[in-house]
Amino acid sequence: MNATSPAVPALPAHPIAPDTWLIPHFASAGDGLFLPVNSLLIRGREPVIVDTGAPVHRASWLEKVFALVEPEDVRWIFLSHDDGDHTGALLDVLERCPNATLVTNFFSVERLALEKPALPLARMRWIEPGGRFDAGDRVLHLFRPPIFDGPTTRGLFDARTRAMWAVDSFACLTPGTLDAADMPAELLAECMPAMNSAVSPWHAWLDRAVYARHVDAVEALGATVVASAHGPVLRDQALDDAFDRVRGLAGAPIIPTAGQELLDTLIAATLEEAAPPARHGRAEAIPS
Repeated sequence: MNATSPAVPALPAHPIAPDTWLIPHFASAGDGLFLPVNSLLIRGREPVIVDTGAPVHRASWLEKVFALVEPEDVRWIFLSHDDGDHTGALLDVLERCPNATLVTNFFSVERLALEKPALPLARMRWIEPGGRFDAGDRVLHLFRPPIFDGPTTRGLFDARTRAMWAVDSFACLTPGTLDAADMPAELLAECMPAMNSAVSPWHAWLDRAVYARHVDAVEALGATVVASAHGPVLRDQALDDAFDRVRGLAGAPIIPTAGQELLDTLIAATLEEAAPPARHGRAEAIPS
């Protein structure tokens, strides 16, 4: 976001569990940090694409996914919700994967109709939180994540590998690593609550006991590895800490995001970068 930001690393697909691959991308967040923009591929008997990335990463996303699975082999496209950073290559995937069924819900389809061509109703299954679908060698369970910024959101839990897709929960900037175990503890402790507050500021009005029961229920699914769209991969103590952090948001004040001061700084940096180089020395007189 500023002139001092390092180049955004190019990331290969990253295995997180048997037959389960994180499809990662980064966006620059300044000060040597990056925002993860992830999706997932489950390459089992009936391969499942989990979200389809952001439009800005469309070409790279398609390349990464179809280097791991043949389009004709894909049987399921799970759409966690209708936000643009989860639907960037949706139309491409529907076209290239003729044997795939889109798992979504009524409200997502209604909202997407405002910005995309009509989606093929005959190729869909509408499943709400608490439902499931059979992908051949595994049953995938849908649930409402602890943190979400859209009403259509549903997470996905693979009962076979204990891998969980938490969608927008557990968001956190990263210095360029994909796993929380490789990140500074202080960054996780400071950034994860701030980003989750930004994603779901409604936490300030939650009843702590009611919300704790919801978070407990998600944790009780028994995930051993959690991936999300905008955070690092979580395991072991980092996963326990992440659940505790979102529990702690209930009833807590909204954590402010950057405001006009940052905007002024970014504008000044942009103007400075665009300004012509200063002239040095005294100009010679031009003879008449």
